[in-house]
Amino acid sequence: MRKLLYILLAGALLLPSCAGNIEPSESLDSLPPMEPDYSFVTVPRNIAPLNFSYNGDEECALKVDGKTIRGKKGLFSLSERLWKKLMEKDEVEMTVLVRQDGAWKAYRPFKIYIKEEIDPYISYRLIPPGYQGWQKMGIYQRDLTSYTQRAILTNDLTGGNCMNCHTTAGGDPSKSVFHVRAAFGGTMLINEGHIEKLNTKTDSTISALVYPYWHPSGDLIAFSVNKTLQAFYNHDPNRIEVYDLASDVVVYDVRSHEITWSPLTKQEDRFETFPTFSPDGKWLYFCSAQAVTEMPREHRKVRYGLYRIAFNAENLSFGDQLECLYDAPAEGFSVSFPRISPDGRFLCFTRHDYGNFSIWHHDADLWMMDLQTGEKWPMEAANSPDVDSFHSWSTNGRWMVFSSRRDDGLYTRPYITYINEQGEASKPFLLPQKDPKAFYKRLMESFNLPAFMTAPLEMSKHRIVTEIRESSGVDVQVKN
Repeated sequence: MRKLLYILLAGALLLPSCAGNIEPSESLDSLPPMEPDYSFVTVPRNIAPLNFSYNGDEECALKVDGKTIRGKKGLFSLSERLWKKLMEKDEVEMTVLVRQDGAWKAYRPFKIYIKEEIDPYISYRLIPPGYQGWQKMGIYQRDLTSYTQRAILTNDLTGGNCMNCHTTAGGDPSKSVFHVRAAFGGTMLINEGHIEKLNTKTDSTISALVYPYWHPSGDLIAFSVNKTLQAFYNHDPNRIEVYDLASDVVVYDVRSHEITWSPLTKQEDRFETFPTFSPDGKWLYFCSAQAVTEMPREHRKVRYGLYRIAFNAENLSFGDQLECLYDAPAEGFSVSFPRISPDGRFLCFTRHDYGNFSIWHHDADLWMMDLQTGEKWPMEAANSPDVDSFHSWSTNGRWMVFSSRRDDGLYTRPYITYINEQGEASKPFLLPQKDPKAFYKRLMESFNLPAFMTAPLEMSKHRIVTEIRESSGVDVQVKN
C-alpha cells in the first residue's frame, strides 16, 4: 500500500502543470501580454517548443488542443510530446486564461501557423554589446529542434582574443572559415575534416581578408579587404560607428592559396565591401560607395549602392563591366549585407541612411528585391522600429534568420521569419528557449551573425585551438 502511495505521489509531481478543464466566465477583448510575443507567428514543424510567459501576477493557465496547462510563475512549458503533436497540424489555437476577482477570464485566442521544416542548426557569435571593452566571446552552434547550445570555440582558449566573421559554404559546416585576431591572428579554414591557418595579408592588398562569402563550388571564397576604424558617441542615437578608410573585394582560391580580383572590384576612388556569390556562381555581388577622404568627419556622406559583376569560376575571370542593381545613394540611402535566396530569385539586403555597418543603425530595415523584375520592397512584417540587420537564408529558401535589437535597443537577438513564394515575410519569432523570459533577461551578450547550418560542426575545440596556437600559418599569394 505504501509503495502504491509513493507511485501516485511521484506521478502527481511529474504532472504539476496539467490542470482540470477550466471554463472561463468572461472573455477579455485583447490579446494576452506575453513574453516573447508568439501570437500569430509562423514556425517550422521541427522547431523546439515555443514556451512563453504571461506578463501578469495573476494565476494563469493555457488552453491548447483540448488541454489546460497551468502557468508556473507565468511560464507555460509545453512538453515535447504535446508540441510534436501540435506540429503535425497546419495551425494551432491557444488561449490564455487568468484568474481575476475569483473568476477565470479568457484573453482573445491567438494562432500559431506551421510550415515546412527548417535547417536544424544555426551558428552565431556571442559578444557583449559594446566593442570598446570585452573579455569573453565565442562562436556557438544551436540545435533548433531543441534548446541545446554548444560552443564551437571560445576565446578563453586563445588568450582572450577576438574571433569573428564565421561563415559556412551554403550552410555546410564541413566547409567553414573564421578569423582570429591579436597574438594568434590568422584566418582559420576548415575544409572537409582538414583545418589550416592562413596568413592573408599581402603586399598587394590593404589588409588581411575580412568579410567572407563562399562560392557554391566550395573551392572559392569572396572576401573584402578593409581599413576599418570605429567611433564611439555619447549623444548620437547610433552609439557605435564602424567605417572604412578604404576597401576592396577579392576572391580566394582554397586549392592554390591565391587571391585574385578585377580592377572593377578594387577601384582607388571607391569603397567595395560585403561580397556575395549568386547560387549558380556566375555573378559576384557587392556593395560599393564613392570614396570620401575626410573620414570620420564626413562618414555620414558615405552611401553604398548594390552592384554585381560576371564571374567565371573555371578560369577565375571577371566580366568587363559592373551592373548597378540598386542606386541607393540616389535615393538618399545606403545598403549592406546582400544575400540571395538559394533559388536565385530574391535578394535580401539591409537599407539604412548611410555607411555600411548597419548593426548599430536604428533606422536599419530589411528589404527584398526580385532579381527577375528588379522590384524591391521593405519586409514590413519582419521589420521593427529598431535595428533589423544581418540575415541568412535557409537552404530551402523558405526561412530567414536575422539579427534585431527590437527588444531593448541594445542587445541583438536572433529572429526567424517565414518567406513565402512571393518573397513576402511573416511575423518573426524570437529564438525559442526553455524559459525565454528569464534566459534573455539574464544574458548579457548579443547574438552576432546568426546563420543557418545543415548539421553541427563536429571538429573538436582542441583540434581548432591547437592549430590556432601552434601553427605559423600558410602565406596567401597573389595570383599572377
